[in-house]
Amino acid sequence: MKGAKPFVIDRKELYDAYRKVEKNRGSGGVDGVSLLAFSRDWKNHLYRLWNRMSSGSYLPPAVKLIEIPKKGGGNRPLGIPTISDRIGQTVVKERLERVVDGIFHSDSYGYRPGRSAHGALASARVRCWKWNWVIDLDIRGFFDNIPHGLLMKAVRKHCTEGWMLLYMERWLKAPLQKADGTIEARDKGVPQGSVIGPVLANLYLHYCMDSWLSRHFPHSPFERYADDAIIHCRSGLEAKELLDSLTARLCECGLELHPQKTKVVYCKDSNRRMNHVNVSFDFLGYTFKPREAQNSVRKETFTNFLPAVSRKAMTAMNGKMKGWGILRCSDVTLQDIAGHINPIVQGWINYYGRFYRTKLRNFMHIVNVKLAKWARSKYKHLRSSEMKAIRWLHGISRKNPGLLAHWRLNAVPSVN
Repeated sequence: MKGAKPFVIDRKELYDAYRKVEKNRGSGGVDGVSLLAFSRDWKNHLYRLWNRMSSGSYLPPAVKLIEIPKKGGGNRPLGIPTISDRIGQTVVKERLERVVDGIFHSDSYGYRPGRSAHGALASARVRCWKWNWVIDLDIRGFFDNIPHGLLMKAVRKHCTEGWMLLYMERWLKAPLQKADGTIEARDKGVPQGSVIGPVLANLYLHYCMDSWLSRHFPHSPFERYADDAIIHCRSGLEAKELLDSLTARLCECGLELHPQKTKVVYCKDSNRRMNHVNVSFDFLGYTFKPREAQNSVRKETFTNFLPAVSRKAMTAMNGKMKGWGILRCSDVTLQDIAGHINPIVQGWINYYGRFYRTKLRNFMHIVNVKLAKWARSKYKHLRSSEMKAIRWLHGISRKNPGLLAHWRLNAVPSVN
């Protein structure tokens, strides 16, 4: 029929995707169109996007590259697509996700509906009690090195929609625009920050690692969140054999394990007393290591292999606290400060307070020290001593224990 589009794309799907992109917020891409500017003329923007995607003429612009600090030091490259790109990717991502999520392994937790990092951590904690050894994996530059050819081969096993395949390939090949304006072509990798990236990355690791492990090492369970993964083994020898085989397998798939960051760990506790060079590992912001625990029945202490907030995470939180400008303002009240910092602190508590909460509670006393410093600069009668300021905070915490989020964690100012 004259004027018919080669691809049938539902306009309502684009509209629903736009609402999700709008809800997630975020900055604009290389075209300089912000979400606010897009929303002022959203009907025309969506029509143009639908028209071009339906005709096959939509060519994704470059992806804006920014760098964000990593908890362990250094920077992580983050690709920011345009608003239109994010909308189109949302449509494709949700269609693809409905098809492939059902085939993913039960121990894959990252970027999947109904799954979370806490689920992976809970599983890892229990398995570290049952299996003596862990392989702590680090895939070097995973997102930057996924081979496009092998990735699209995996995609085609589950997707036959021509327009979806066309645009996924175009999004993968879209160049990067650096901060200085230079353009960098891409022939591999999935930009972190793209909407479609997480489901594509999960699909790739499903085939090159998850299902491979299930076939070749069925007695070695694992937990994986995106490219962050650990594998449980019964013996050190089994761990070494598995690691050697997995190294070769990932090499076949265009990936490489980081030789310094990948390690075999012994889950040492009161019953497992063998000496080993590695008895701890970090996973999803938590450090798993031998820790003191108490038997709830006998009230005896013993050593257990447990997760608690990691040193890297605490360093990152402390860095965030140092940037709280409100604590340098003497014209604000403690209630003003609570309103500013509580959402941030409560987020930390919700995530890092799930396991071995004592570690986080002790760390949160840093907030009291910073509050005491603010109080001394605001009130003359507190300037002579930090302990006076701590006692002042302690008095408020007794009258209003719910004022500050970390006080609800029982990290109240101590006057001892």
